[in-house]
Amino acid sequence: MMNHMATPRPEPIELHAHAMDNLKYIRDTLERAGSFTAVPGTGGMLMGSTALAAAWVADRQTSTGGWLAVWIVEGLVALLVGVVGASLKSRRVNMALLSGPGRKFIAGSAPAMLAAALLTAVLYRAGLASLLPGMWLLLYGTGVVSGGGASVRVVPLMGACFMLAGAAALLLPQSRGDIVLAAGFGGLHIVFGTIIAVKYGG
Repeated sequence: MMNHMATPRPEPIELHAHAMDNLKYIRDTLERAGSFTAVPGTGGMLMGSTALAAAWVADRQTSTGGWLAVWIVEGLVALLVGVVGASLKSRRVNMALLSGPGRKFIAGSAPAMLAAALLTAVLYRAGLASLLPGMWLLLYGTGVVSGGGASVRVVPLMGACFMLAGAAALLLPQSRGDIVLAAGFGGLHIVFGTIIAVKYGG
């Protein structure tokens, strides 16, 4: 009786390698799904431009109340610009504004923004308005980092830069508030807005 040599079986795919392939696929899918940024680049650039104008006007106010009023108006204008910009971008890419990354960005960033609004009233009443620029930048950055986890990588990086700017403003007592706010809300929005507009479709 003739012995037949057993046909060699192909080696099984290692579980670890298979899992890594799956993780890579999931990561790539999430990256593509998050390519719609909650704050579009063009909107971010416009927000930065209005912040520079607000810094110029605020620096010329003769009272703390007038200074605060300028920045509150700027905050409302920036919010409107962000919402309109996100709405226009969502239409352009055929994605619902409040689905996927957009909704996650709002849910992640809203708590920090609400905390900033409350602390603004508290610090102003306590006569500590000099702390407001650093607090605004720090909490705004915190919200962007938290909400930006559902978006492209440059968004949380932008948030981290806002946090650093806020920390610097709080730790450097001689820093001028309007210069810090112009560099943060003005400069950082323009720089990162340009990056987002160029790399991520507006």
